[in-house]
Amino acid sequence: MKKHRVAIVGYGNIGKYAVEAIKAAPDLELAGIVRRPESLNKPIPVELTGIPVVGDIRELEDVEVAILSTPTRLVEKYAREILSLGINTVDSFDIHEKIVDLRSSLDAAAKAGQATAVISAGWDPGTDSMIRSIMEFMLPQGLTYVNFGPGMSMGHSVAVKAISGVENALSITIPLGTGVHRRMVYVQIEKGADFEEIKQKVLTDPYFINDETHVFQVADVELLKDVGHGVVMERKGVSGKTHNQLLKYEMRINNPALTGQILVAAARASLKQKPGAYTMLEIPIIDFIYGEPEEIIRKLV
Repeated sequence: MKKHRVAIVGYGNIGKYAVEAIKAAPDLELAGIVRRPESLNKPIPVELTGIPVVGDIRELEDVEVAILSTPTRLVEKYAREILSLGINTVDSFDIHEKIVDLRSSLDAAAKAGQATAVISAGWDPGTDSMIRSIMEFMLPQGLTYVNFGPGMSMGHSVAVKAISGVENALSITIPLGTGVHRRMVYVQIEKGADFEEIKQKVLTDPYFINDETHVFQVADVELLKDVGHGVVMERKGVSGKTHNQLLKYEMRINNPALTGQILVAAARASLKQKPGAYTMLEIPIIDFIYGEPEEIIRKLV
């Protein structure tokens, strides 16, 4: 069986777990890792021994899909460049209110490059979006509440790390119920940096501006880290004319491990779509799963 070649762009928490998921996938193989030029001067991590590590995806051979393990705010730039090469992209872009704009931008780029982009392919947005949609057609009238955490938010943590003067950062999401959340942000600052200035930048960042947010200075963020996370999603509503229907979905996860696995499944699905950009909602569920359609249907239906 021919294996499809997948590259990973970026090698942070998600990239490391994506490598593991690709190695476990019977239909995919790792083409290599693309890292920032400054990272190439550092020793190669032991787990990447024998794997091509380059500064530009064009240095890798026969790449069919690129998994973008990059900060959300860099996704569009990297995706447009890679799609122009005719290589599919998959990302976990997580700024909900900007997803439609990203889809429009990458749809044009993907069609121009005769490639496919699967966007926002994490667990929220991503698989949680799929669950929300299932709940919606089961109970067309009603309310859905999504409660995240408690746990580390990777997107929020990366957003704080990008602020000038921040050496390291951790953002913890605390669920308060009915879809309301508190953000607890722990910041390790560089020598000479102004904590109060950094705090104000966090409080006015789009990632945090809509939630109750508290920012604390700490000596060592690594002593606080726990990548566990979770979600509880509930919808109470009406089926037809029958009221008081209640649906509930819950999971407790290792955040980057699940995100990496979903990105790899989305890489597989990207190979089955026509050129263009898609959210996970728009792709048949069966396309994310390895195996022959008849066998998958026999097993899961």
